[in-house]
Amino acid sequence: MRTINSHTNAPDWRTIHSKLELSEKLSPLTDLIHNLWWSWNAEATELFEALDPGLWQACERNPVLLLQHLTLERIQEILNDEGLMKRIGEVLSLFREYMSREPDQAKPTVAYFSMEYGLTNVLKIYSGGLGILAGDYLKEASDSRVDLTGVGLLFRYGYFRQTLSPDGHQIAEYQPQNFEELPIRQVLREDGSPLILAVPYPGRNIYANIWKVNIGRIELYLMDTDNNMNSDLDRPITHELYGGDLENRIKQEYLLGIGGIRLLNTLGIRKEVYHCNEGHVAFINIQRLLDLIEGKGLEFNQALEVVRASGLYTVHTPVPAGHDYFDEALLGKYMGSYPARLGISWQEFVDMGRADPGSQEKFSMSVFALNTCLQANGVSLLHEKVSRVMFQPVWKGYFAEELYVGHVTNGVHMPTWTSREMKALYKETFSPDFYTHQSDAAEWSPIQSVPDEKLWKIRLDLKKLFIRYLQQQFKAGAMKNRFSPAEVYGVIERFNANALFVGFGRRFATYKRAQLLFSDTDRLAKLVNNEQYPVIFLFAGKAHPADGAGQDLIKRVIDISRMPEFLGKILFLEDYDMQLAKRMISGVDIWLNTPVQLMEASGTSGQKALMNGALNFSVLDGWWYEAFREDAGWALSDKQIYDNEAYQDLLDAEYIYHTFEHTILPLYYKRDQNEIPADWIQYIKNSIAHIAPQYTTKRMMDEYTNKFYRPLADRTRYISENQFEKAKELAAWKEQTVAGWDGVEVVSIAMTDTKGQALTGPSLLLNGNEVTIEIVIDRKEMKENLGIDMVLTSYDPETHTNRFVASTELTLAKEEGSRLYFSDRYVIRQSGIFSYAFRMFPKNKDMAHRMDFAYIRWI
Repeated sequence: MRTINSHTNAPDWRTIHSKLELSEKLSPLTDLIHNLWWSWNAEATELFEALDPGLWQACERNPVLLLQHLTLERIQEILNDEGLMKRIGEVLSLFREYMSREPDQAKPTVAYFSMEYGLTNVLKIYSGGLGILAGDYLKEASDSRVDLTGVGLLFRYGYFRQTLSPDGHQIAEYQPQNFEELPIRQVLREDGSPLILAVPYPGRNIYANIWKVNIGRIELYLMDTDNNMNSDLDRPITHELYGGDLENRIKQEYLLGIGGIRLLNTLGIRKEVYHCNEGHVAFINIQRLLDLIEGKGLEFNQALEVVRASGLYTVHTPVPAGHDYFDEALLGKYMGSYPARLGISWQEFVDMGRADPGSQEKFSMSVFALNTCLQANGVSLLHEKVSRVMFQPVWKGYFAEELYVGHVTNGVHMPTWTSREMKALYKETFSPDFYTHQSDAAEWSPIQSVPDEKLWKIRLDLKKLFIRYLQQQFKAGAMKNRFSPAEVYGVIERFNANALFVGFGRRFATYKRAQLLFSDTDRLAKLVNNEQYPVIFLFAGKAHPADGAGQDLIKRVIDISRMPEFLGKILFLEDYDMQLAKRMISGVDIWLNTPVQLMEASGTSGQKALMNGALNFSVLDGWWYEAFREDAGWALSDKQIYDNEAYQDLLDAEYIYHTFEHTILPLYYKRDQNEIPADWIQYIKNSIAHIAPQYTTKRMMDEYTNKFYRPLADRTRYISENQFEKAKELAAWKEQTVAGWDGVEVVSIAMTDTKGQALTGPSLLLNGNEVTIEIVIDRKEMKENLGIDMVLTSYDPETHTNRFVASTELTLAKEEGSRLYFSDRYVIRQSGIFSYAFRMFPKNKDMAHRMDFAYIRWI
């Protein structure tokens, strides 16, 4: 028998978990690493780096992983290092001092719901601007001592990681997160067992693990369905952010809405204001209605008054694709049982999500949010106007200009996004309590006195750090699929800290117009290869996996970057996330933003850049529409000259080329005797001094508190006291008004000019003439008063519509029985051809605004 030289059986591998137990002196670090306070405090991140610099980078700056992987030998070295132990004590002291300050009792309490949160690149539960804004907002709530609780979902795979194929196509990779390695903790019951939330879905419960993220003083609760208690069909609900089909989307929004409120109920958390960050979370109001109907015995209309009184809906997009719509059949599959419990019909329920009740429209989460929240806002001044036009069909009796939709322009959390170098400059330049008064322009004005050479050195140092990061990425093979080894080193050699760096970091959607720069490649080649004025363009961003056109844009950028004349002059940086964003916004000289006009809701990346001394060149849209100053940046016109998009793109591209060639590059390369670009530095100072104060989350939080949170909290208390007495009165009045609305009789309408002549048809009136209006209404059985206003419009030949000019409410002169006599004088103050009509509406002193009860009859 032949002897076999090799023989074995399959190993029986057993699992062992090795967990480091920190010594008593280091154990307080456990609380620190599980509180994201460290993510915006350089003292903490610098301390983590000092514990083990190599490991800190290898762990991708994740302090939980860092402490898990410290060796016993290194721990002993730390304990023996008196200087390092002193630093640990100092950072812990700063943290404890920060945490010791209680919430400001003068500010309303808030429950904040969002589908995504961008808090740190370590916790991948964000995709882009909406999530980053939500993360910044929670950090600011902590800094501003607002009693706010956040609710969201914990995604096992998060949003995708972007890699690129050799031919430049985007590849979406979903990598699982190990929750035990993240700065989060599972919520436990008093007996130490995990808190499991049972959320009633049709035909079964879905069970969610609950995790808590500490963000300074703020608690964010996240729900996770990836556990053995759920079926294979339900475990993936929280696998991917914005992943899966529409059915998975509604399952996610059901969990976040219905489950989110049930979670707060389980935890005993009650708030005065419920803030819906986008329409994704609008189902919270269904559960809130149920709690009042089934828990407090209110009827549907009564409960709706209470829920609406405390509800705020923030819309972040003017793009239809950013709003969720569900077919009635799919909606019925998940929400079919709720109307009966609410005490309304299915038709009434589904119509709450339709701009045209009774139609076959899909159910809009945004419309549902508008109908269940008393207040709504856009995220910039211009976006307020766009949102009013977008939502006008919900209240057809009113013109867009009259709607109650307001705005709070987005800001950024300055401590998170400002580089440590710029923070150090601000610390030595501004007052000690600067961060408390970020919105005060006077606090920023000392930047003007900083020596030019000092600010310029910081800017060059930041660019060198960015270049070093890029070189590391190239050498590590991050772009191995796109360049040969020789090309890689050719690209690296072209990195030049003296060149003008231009950054474009966006979600790659077609309306962002990343392709504008490539409209004339010959001209672009001359621009980037000018040895006297070197310039490098850096692009980064992800396209949604379902957005083929957006992915084609990425490939277009990559194809251009491979051309010999653009090698090293145009770069696409893979996997745009918070870490890369921080590098870019501090390392570039100009932040470029080129969306189609009126398609940018707000935008915040440019705000982050300006905090670091970069300048903005952007379309006059979103926040830049409000912020632009000619001595602090550049802007594409907000005027749409061509209806043809291709022609408009060519015009805007021409303006970009011309501005770089004749304004930006000559300004940047104009140097004084010390090789300092003094005029450029003055632009930076102007940008920081005059623009930055208005675009921090401190200003944003104060504005939300004063414009929305306080009025909503006050109204909630008003209509809820005495067992919801006022809510019941309002609901009864609205029901009575609806019942009697069609019975109201218009007795007479009369208009006369200054001579007493009746105006019965088209009339010629001189500017300044006065007309007298008298209207008599018989309200019949209705008990409350009615209002009448005259609405003036003019014809817009471009849109072929009547454009709103003004409205004037008539004075109620007297009442006789059921008859109401309105009389007023109106002075013509404008020249032109106008149309007018009279509008009847219900009046009640307890209405919050006219859209609170938008019954209208044109008479």
